[in-house]
Amino acid sequence: MKDLEKSASYPTSERDALSIRTQEYNLDLSRSTPVAISDSHRLKKDLKARHITMIAIGGALGTGLIIGTGAALAKAGPASIFIAYSFVGFIVYCVMCSIGEMATYIPLPSGFSGYAERYCDPALGFGVGYAYLCKFLIICPNQLTAGALVIQYWIPREKVNPGVWITIIFLLIIAINFFGVKFFGEFEFWLSSFKIVTIIGLMLLLFILMLGGGPTHDRLGFRYWKDPGAFKEYSGDGVHITGNTGKFVAWAAVLVTAVFAYLSTELVGVTVGEAENPRRNVPRAIKMTFYRIVFFYCISVLLLGCCVAYDDPELLSANKASTSASASPFVVAIANARIPYLPHIINAAILLFIISASNSDLYISSRTLYGLSLNNQAPEIFSRTNKRGVPVYSMLFCSLFCALAYMNCASSSATIFIYFVNVVSIFGLLTWISILVTHIFFMRALKAQGIDRHRDLVYRAPFAPYSTYFALTCCIVVALIKNFTVFIGEFDYKTFITGYIGIPVYLGCIFGYKIFTRCKRVKAEEADLFTFKDIVDAEEEEFLQKQAEYKLDRAGKRDLEWYYENSIGLLF
Repeated sequence: MKDLEKSASYPTSERDALSIRTQEYNLDLSRSTPVAISDSHRLKKDLKARHITMIAIGGALGTGLIIGTGAALAKAGPASIFIAYSFVGFIVYCVMCSIGEMATYIPLPSGFSGYAERYCDPALGFGVGYAYLCKFLIICPNQLTAGALVIQYWIPREKVNPGVWITIIFLLIIAINFFGVKFFGEFEFWLSSFKIVTIIGLMLLLFILMLGGGPTHDRLGFRYWKDPGAFKEYSGDGVHITGNTGKFVAWAAVLVTAVFAYLSTELVGVTVGEAENPRRNVPRAIKMTFYRIVFFYCISVLLLGCCVAYDDPELLSANKASTSASASPFVVAIANARIPYLPHIINAAILLFIISASNSDLYISSRTLYGLSLNNQAPEIFSRTNKRGVPVYSMLFCSLFCALAYMNCASSSATIFIYFVNVVSIFGLLTWISILVTHIFFMRALKAQGIDRHRDLVYRAPFAPYSTYFALTCCIVVALIKNFTVFIGEFDYKTFITGYIGIPVYLGCIFGYKIFTRCKRVKAEEADLFTFKDIVDAEEEEFLQKQAEYKLDRAGKRDLEWYYENSIGLLF
């Protein structure tokens, strides 16, 4: 309450005329969101610009790219995966821009569910909050299992039980998250840096092999785009579809793989509640997302298609391997070039990728549950934080689901986690759909209340609203057709259920909440566009003042910090 009273005394920003209306807006203390500013429920804003940028860059660089591209290449061919990854990449960029516009206006600690509740419908906030939570409650134990499988590349399960490795990784990520977001951000900064170095190294290697610089000196070029071909006809479950129809079906089938590779890109939208000056740092992170999509995804799959043929026997056997270097198409290219020892290095890199991913997954799941609690959609205890600003009860609750990873101690459990991955992809798509719908309602509210997006907003989504509508349409179509191949040939009911179960769960949450609470859709002219805006404006003014003082104090100095800020630091 004291914090709220203090916010009324903040000076009005001269740069933003909207703050005048903010001071005139009466805060509704009956709403759940103001609890976020009390000391016992407050997050720490300790994520710096470089943390946000590197989390954005490294957020989705993981096994989806290093390993998942192999199955996509074998299924559809090099041109199909290049088009699929580029297409989904553009959708992801539109989603990120939508997040950026809302998050830079008023960064809410309650994340996606908070924006949906405030601008669209409380029921949608409830639905997207629990859909996103389910996604990370499932994917986190799956990552722990993947970590144990990676270590089996060196130490077989017969020698050391996988539960040992699961426990070690589990305790590590618990410790990292417990010490606060500053420690988490630093850890992710360096791991994301390692991811980027690894991916760039692999891309350079593929480019060199493509030009004949490997030990075999075989100049590959675009040979495999001609023979066996750029597009592969669909073949699976005893069914073969020929001609252009078969090539299109194969391309549509790999869209799911591309979606899974890009999942977690949106996690930057969850970090804004703990970001230092999000109005400056979030737009930078989103701009870097565009370059990451083009550079790390589109170019890497293009080079991969040049170095590995879709009918390569080594690639086909790799797709049957466990989650380790044996399953990576990059390793197939390395093996074909007869480069020794490198597969072990790739396996070590994959292990670090998985540790980073599981660490981020636990962080995001705890913050999502924290946001639901702020909105009175989960027990109040889950929004309580310790002196480090960590929602410890949320973190401990989400940690309990990591125990599912111990199912891997039974050798037959690997199949279960393949189904878990299938579930994760549909929940990810439903989250993107919810973000895009919320952005549409946000833009309508701005227009209805006389706020000019182009004049009054710090960051605007490029090409919106057209890009938002386009991405929304594409996400809905992909969500509906993501497992259409179960209808081709013999019907696989397990794949069908795991592929689509997220849709009835999501809709059940929305309509169930609506029936139970009798909440109504937020009208554009009544949407809350001002609560907390004065606080955000004041924090931004304070940050800019400190930055000006820092630059004045640093004027003329030429130490290591100066060289960092004027070289590598420019990227962040």
